[in-house]
Amino acid sequence: MQNTDNTTVERELELKLVLSPERAVPVPARLAYRTDDPYAVHVTFHIGTDHPVHWTFARELLVEGVFRACGHGDVRIWPTKVDHRSVVLMALSSPDGDALLEAPSAQVSAWLERTLRAVPPGTESERLGIDDGLAELLAATVAADDLWLRDPWPSDESQDGER
Repeated sequence: MQNTDNTTVERELELKLVLSPERAVPVPARLAYRTDDPYAVHVTFHIGTDHPVHWTFARELLVEGVFRACGHGDVRIWPTKVDHRSVVLMALSSPDGDALLEAPSAQVSAWLERTLRAVPPGTESERLGIDDGLAELLAATVAADDLWLRDPWPSDESQDGER
């Protein structure tokens, strides 16, 4: 049964956009997790323009990235230490460019813990009602099969099999 109790777990935090090993600039960001989109995390970067930058990727990727390097392609995440602080690095690539962002591990981990309490791992599909939707789809298919098997036109053949 689909759970219709929709909740959003948000966290405002300041990330650092790493420009070089010696230089980084602060980037205000919002982490958002919606229980009606249980597999995804949404990150909005406020870059000082009228249009913030939005990224969406798998929650599981961020959870794993807090502990070990993971991801490939457009999103790669790994933990490290910078100036004796635990941080999570996120390398994001798009046709518009690449960015390396540094996030405080403790804040990201605390926010992720809240998302995991809202929708525990392994229960995401229950939020989507996939089983109910699939059952409805299959029921419709069975009904259509019953109609398909019936001959909509009477046969020209006589009842005794003679023509």
